[in-house]
Amino acid sequence: MGAPQGYQASWWVYLLHQVPRTNFQFEVVESSFAPQDREYQQALLLLASVAGLCLAISLVLICVYLIRFCCCDPEDEDEPKPHRVCCITWSCVAAIVVCCAGIGIGFYGNSETNDGVGQATAALLDANLTLQGADVLVRQTLGLLSGAVGGDLTRLEEALAPRTEFVAVVRNTRRQAEAVAQILVGLPFWGALGRSPSQLAQGLAFLEDYRWLAYLLLLLLDLVICLFTLLGLGKQSKWLVVGMTVMSFFVLILSWGSLGLEMAAAVGLSDFCSDPDSFILNLTQAKTELSPEILQYYLTCSQDVPNPFQQRLTMSQRALSSIHSQLHGLEREAIPQFPAAERNLVSVQGTLNSTESNFHQLVALLNCRGLHKDYVDALKGLCYDGMEGLLFLLLFSLLSALAFTTAVCSLPRAWERFHSRDTEYEDTEDDDPFTPQARSPPPRSSLRLSAPPISNAPVSQYITHLALLGRNQSGSFSGSPRYDSVPLLDRHSPPPSYSPSMQASYVGASQEEPGPRYRMDFLT
Repeated sequence: MGAPQGYQASWWVYLLHQVPRTNFQFEVVESSFAPQDREYQQALLLLASVAGLCLAISLVLICVYLIRFCCCDPEDEDEPKPHRVCCITWSCVAAIVVCCAGIGIGFYGNSETNDGVGQATAALLDANLTLQGADVLVRQTLGLLSGAVGGDLTRLEEALAPRTEFVAVVRNTRRQAEAVAQILVGLPFWGALGRSPSQLAQGLAFLEDYRWLAYLLLLLLDLVICLFTLLGLGKQSKWLVVGMTVMSFFVLILSWGSLGLEMAAAVGLSDFCSDPDSFILNLTQAKTELSPEILQYYLTCSQDVPNPFQQRLTMSQRALSSIHSQLHGLEREAIPQFPAAERNLVSVQGTLNSTESNFHQLVALLNCRGLHKDYVDALKGLCYDGMEGLLFLLLFSLLSALAFTTAVCSLPRAWERFHSRDTEYEDTEDDDPFTPQARSPPPRSSLRLSAPPISNAPVSQYITHLALLGRNQSGSFSGSPRYDSVPLLDRHSPPPSYSPSMQASYVGASQEEPGPRYRMDFLT
């Protein structure tokens, strides 16, 4: 069956529709969309299991790499250590960058899929409004006709009872009004569908809300893991990197699982979008009592397909025109003779005018153009935006799975390097000046000098004693490289040597004020 007017399957749909399908017995399955067929379900499950196979391969590779990481000695590797550390770090960063790019693609794909499903839901609701409007018009018209037949026409017949020819005209009008009402009763075909378009729209929106929320949480989880992994690598926090490695392994499984679901959904949607009319016709014939001619008329909306309501609408229009002419005849001939019947006749004419107005609106609503446009809009939403968003989500899952596989393999190396940097100086000698322990200043308590004893000796002897003590201690410290980098204030370095003239001036001052209190102040 040809595609609907205004809709053409995209090349993505055509490409995915060509994917071979086999059941569990590896027998070829037709590519026509049949979700209730057991073999078709097996074919989609087999396509989804490809992602499961990729997950198993990823787990095997991770296990082999971790076993090699745990059992092999890093010193046996021929590659220099700085080069290995650089490769490990950059591999982790590259995996995170790829994952972030995939997250951006995933956000776009999630939004596109939601827009496509939203467009399809809106189209279904518009179609439901059209059918509801037609249903209201039918019920309103039937109420008007039943009121006219049971009330005004009956009273008009009683008023015109003396003239049999007028009574015959009134009875003929009643029969035609009843015939029009009988035709209108058979017009609402949507009751045979079982489910209204609004129910389909509500179910579709319900599933889409949960799908959108699930993917949003998955995308945010991936983003948080990437950011915290970068933070752990930048701060060289071992436990943060260990936690993100565990989370990466968990998200790795989710990524491969979502990839399988997206692959099966994309292939199934391509089968539906390649020939949607055939699936809808087959489903309605199997599940409902709706006439195939009516459904095909609205699906194709072509001049080659006749309007299934045309004959009944034409009969109703002729009946209403005949009723109008008969009422006009009664108005010319009967009313001058029976003035009391004028009120009932005017009431019947008003009812007939309202019936004709509703009838014209009903004809416009039952035309295929409005419902066919809603049908095409729903197809475009699912098969254009929905398919595009689904493919972007598939790409996101693939990039995320590959990136987290690389991260799970690289991050253990990274935190092992963090640990080795802290312990690689433990086996070095204490006298090595290039170790961090040798470069760190010694405690101040070990470098504090004992104050010289206070005595009543002359100042000249005290200065000489300090000079000798300073030379001895500086000689003892000069051989140790540990104290070369210690500031002078922390080393308590000895006072500088004094010239003979300075010593003479100090001696003269001490002779002028030889008291012990001055000597104590000088020392302090």
